[in-house]
Amino acid sequence: MAKEQTQNLSYRDVPTENLKLVIREGNVSVEKLEKAQKVMKIISLVFIYAFLVFMALVIILPFYWMIITSLKSTDEIRATTQTFFPTTIMWSNYVEVFRQFDFVTYLRNTLVVGIIDTILTLITTIFAAFAFARLNFKGKNVMFMILLATMMIPGEMMVITNYITVANFGWLNDTLWGAYLAMIAPFCISVFYIYLLRQNFKQIPNELYLAAKVDGKSDWTYLWKVMVPLSMPTLISIFILKLMGSWNSYVWPNLVANKEEFRLITNGLRSSFTTTAGEPQYGLQMAATVLVTVPLLLLFIFFRKYIMKGVGRAGIKG
Repeated sequence: MAKEQTQNLSYRDVPTENLKLVIREGNVSVEKLEKAQKVMKIISLVFIYAFLVFMALVIILPFYWMIITSLKSTDEIRATTQTFFPTTIMWSNYVEVFRQFDFVTYLRNTLVVGIIDTILTLITTIFAAFAFARLNFKGKNVMFMILLATMMIPGEMMVITNYITVANFGWLNDTLWGAYLAMIAPFCISVFYIYLLRQNFKQIPNELYLAAKVDGKSDWTYLWKVMVPLSMPTLISIFILKLMGSWNSYVWPNLVANKEEFRLITNGLRSSFTTTAGEPQYGLQMAATVLVTVPLLLLFIFFRKYIMKGVGRAGIKG
């Protein structure tokens, strides 16, 4: 008994201030493991940032080349030895652009087609997403899966059928509004945007819908008073992305617009800057491209947080 008391007292009397916990795996201590982890973290960060810097340079280089080409003379552009900065800065290229390029006509066509197409896309997207997210009807899931399956069909496969359709409607009749309808109608429904907004609608608690029904609110009122305001970041993202897509469209407007004055700004960039001998004026073409790209760049800079927020929120809940 006395021996056990003496042993217990000896354990209590051991000083704990200088004790150090060491986890050993062979002869490796905790300090060495922490140092190794820090070194690996630093190395991984170096590789990550090096990769990001490299990819940023790859992405920025075409834009930089477009800008310096817009400031070069024709002889310097066609020289065998290219430079990364113009020897003579040709600001006159931007002045000459406004003389040869009908910005007003092309910009008007682009804004009319882009805004109307974007508004119609938002309307069809809201209605379809609400139906698939909140309404209950037979075959809803099967219909939605079939709708998603159409996303696997390349858009190029639909060009001929779309062209036949707009021709049968009589929109290829050499009139301005006929050209507008031909450019707008085939693209006022987007399966991807329906899917994006449906995922966002499904994040809204179903209790809000039931509470609205108890208060006697209709589906129409609940949609516009509750769901649309709560999903505004996603709707802003859809608006910006759709408007940018309409602004950049080239193949379809070039196909259905029979006259030059009916086409969009991207079509005008391709066909407006040639000499009398048929040679392209690359300096003027790049200057006009810079002027056309600036609005989209500013649009993305000012609204990028809405795009990221809207796309991020839509991918959380299935």
